[in-house]
Amino acid sequence: MRLTVFGPGFPLRGGIATTTTALVQALEGRGHQVQFLTPSRQYPRRLYPGADEKDPEACPQIAGAQALFAPFEPWTWPRARRQALEFNADAWIIPYWTWAWAPFWRFLLLGSRPPTIAVVHNLHDHGAGAFRQWVAVGILNRCQGFLTHANFLRTALLGSFSGVPVAAYPLPPVTPKRPIPDKLAVRRQMKIGPEERLALFLGLIRPYKGVDVLLEAFARLSESSSWRLVVAGEPWGGLGRILSAQVEALHLSDRVELKFGWIPETEVDQLLSAADILVLPYRSGTQSAVAPMALSRGLPVLSTDVGGLGEVVEDGVSGLLVEPDSPRALADALVDLEGEGLARLAAGALVSSDRWTWAGYSETLEGVVVSSMKKTGRAD
Repeated sequence: MRLTVFGPGFPLRGGIATTTTALVQALEGRGHQVQFLTPSRQYPRRLYPGADEKDPEACPQIAGAQALFAPFEPWTWPRARRQALEFNADAWIIPYWTWAWAPFWRFLLLGSRPPTIAVVHNLHDHGAGAFRQWVAVGILNRCQGFLTHANFLRTALLGSFSGVPVAAYPLPPVTPKRPIPDKLAVRRQMKIGPEERLALFLGLIRPYKGVDVLLEAFARLSESSSWRLVVAGEPWGGLGRILSAQVEALHLSDRVELKFGWIPETEVDQLLSAADILVLPYRSGTQSAVAPMALSRGLPVLSTDVGGLGEVVEDGVSGLLVEPDSPRALADALVDLEGEGLARLAAGALVSSDRWTWAGYSETLEGVVVSSMKKTGRAD
């Protein structure tokens, strides 16, 4: 098939960029002709909390990818649409995760065009009010098929968009081609003792991700506990100051390290190698790209049972699932894992990660494309 994929890629960073790039690579690996049209920037400065949205190490550079548009610069949109139409694809593929791109998507999807499949990371922005939810519905209504990453999202899409092909497939891990750092060497560098356990939170830090709940859980651990914690990622808004004050108020400075800011890919590798468990203390959410990445390296995951996380983390096999918004539940799980349980979960994590592959993900997407082409009368 000939497919046009819109979305962020090299040199931009973030989960949407890395997973969209991995999808393009997988589709090309399955023999499809793929046109990859990318933005020069992802967000207006006033909407983006980080210092810089570019990191050349975050995504591989795809040969032939064209940076033709910016989602907030309307004068760039006609050229991107014209290039896509000239490619004469069987289908267009777009990621949907935020209302900020909605004006561009609306322009792109006007008029005659191939069927469009939305890869739905979120039905709408986290914490979205009525307007942003309405915006999301307006864009998704213009699509002819959906691929999402959790069965609860598939059910929601089926309920809201009757008759539209929908499939669910959890995000596979995006694995680097770089050498994995030696665990013992990294732990020595981080001054983590052989008897200490390291818990890791990694990713963009937003209120719904519950880092404050995780800090409360660490405050419940006994002084003799072997657990240490690293929180690594960019805080949203003023959340960094709030969490720093919480660490001081709870007297956690000796066992909690806050690494605020964008974490380069090489440092991500080091943190994942050094850690004994990844913690996802989410209050709510849909899924996580960090969870499959951790599992693929044999790192078990302690997660709250929200959204689609329970579809990726097998409770008692590759990690543990606990109730959300409960410091006690997180603390109890950490205490339980101070024994022999971590080694068993680490072995289960490696096995569990093989369930989801980019070949399987792209094959599932192909099925949605074919179904949408049949429904729109474009299939042979």
